Amino acid sequence: MDITPRLASGRQLINGYGDGGFRVAGTAHAGSVLVFPDRTVAWPVTAFADLDIASLEPVLAAAPAVEILLIGAGAAPAFLDPEIRARIRSAGIVTDVMDSGAAARTFNVLLLEDRRVAAALIAVD
Repeated sequence: MDITPRLASGRQLINGYGDGGFRVAGTAHAGSVLVFPDRTVAWPVTAFADLDIASLEPVLAAAPAVEILLIGAGAAPAFLDPEIRARIRSAGIVTDVMDSGAAARTFNVLLLEDRRVAAALIAVD
């Protein structure tokens, strides 16, 4: 019996992470990335302390609109600046911060539930 989840056309799962990058839909991406259901783009944030609202602008401007933003803070979870959290929330987006591995796994679950999710993932070694 095949138990592979069915993925809607044009959707992509995160297949792996580590060694300074991510593998999404079978493609290796070096460094940090923003992952949307249909595309992955390089993200210049290399440390959680460097995250600011400007670095999340592609998520805020996404069409269709993102409803959930998962922030992968690297090797360990962290606390998001309250002003950044408030700005994201004012755009109608719920956010959660966790380590990058947990964010990648959670992205896949929410994507399979057909949620409008995005992940901002800081690369880990």
